[in-house]
Amino acid sequence: MSKKPAGEFTLIDLFLSQFPRARVPVGPGDDCAVLSPSRGAQCITTDAVVEDVHFKRAWYSPEDIGHKALAVNLSDLASMGAVPRWFVCALALPRDYPRRELLGLARGMSALARTHGITLVGGNFTSAREVSVTITAAGELSPGSAPLTRAGGRPGDVLYVSGTLGDARLGLQQLLAGQRRSAAILRQKRPVPKVELGRLAARYASAGLDLSDGLAQDLGHLCAASRVGAELELERLPLSRAVRATLGTEGALAGGEDYELLLAVPPARTSAFERACLRGEEPVTRIGRLTPGAPGHVRDAAGRSLRLPAGFDHFRGGGRIDRSGR
Repeated sequence: MSKKPAGEFTLIDLFLSQFPRARVPVGPGDDCAVLSPSRGAQCITTDAVVEDVHFKRAWYSPEDIGHKALAVNLSDLASMGAVPRWFVCALALPRDYPRRELLGLARGMSALARTHGITLVGGNFTSAREVSVTITAAGELSPGSAPLTRAGGRPGDVLYVSGTLGDARLGLQQLLAGQRRSAAILRQKRPVPKVELGRLAARYASAGLDLSDGLAQDLGHLCAASRVGAELELERLPLSRAVRATLGTEGALAGGEDYELLLAVPPARTSAFERACLRGEEPVTRIGRLTPGAPGHVRDAAGRSLRLPAGFDHFRGGGRIDRSGR
């Protein structure tokens, strides 16, 4: 390929070449996408991944960046119990960004989009000093069904979390230390959105959200929205052997970017929920329950108040890359 910087429309064509043609009334190439009405209510989310905040190009392949940019949005849709439908993508790239890297970014994003049946219907390109990928995605709820929000939890509801906690934080620490391959690093680079679990949980759960900023902080969000406290059984937290040995429970509680689901399920539905998860091969762990009392107050199983570690905050203490290694 020529080393001469490509023009905007050449880059757009290169990017779109990795995606199937959108089956919508009007797709990429016009001023707006035009979509047919959906049968169920739509859930809309937007999120960005930014160079030197969410990734470093020296550590992440272009495919990793494209995958992660879409995955974090799919995780939001999963947390609401929505079926992914469409997305738009705004790319900001340095003027000398290599075409092969743009193709790789598109391939990583397109592969995940195909897995979850979500369609690219539009977007934007602009130049910038660093790479950033901003996606707005939409999912559809089953007709007549309500979204799974943070605000539906009630005292007595049982808390479940999917997968394992702290792996993405451990992966970031390993990258900062110079390691380049491990199971934890894969969790950091290629989060797996729990879309199928979200659709399943919507039939049983009263509240839920995805764990982007760490269990400690995100549990606080759920409790505040539902106006409840919580009791955690710390010994039941699902930790990999590597996380338990290096970060411990506190590190796992504070670790962000796991993109697992935290769910509150009424006691009368827990048995059916666990059976459904077993049938669907969706691993979940019971970690506590919601309690009456001051919103956000968390205690352990013995009734002792817990002072949980802070989760991630974009405007306190720097970006993810800088902060998580401390």
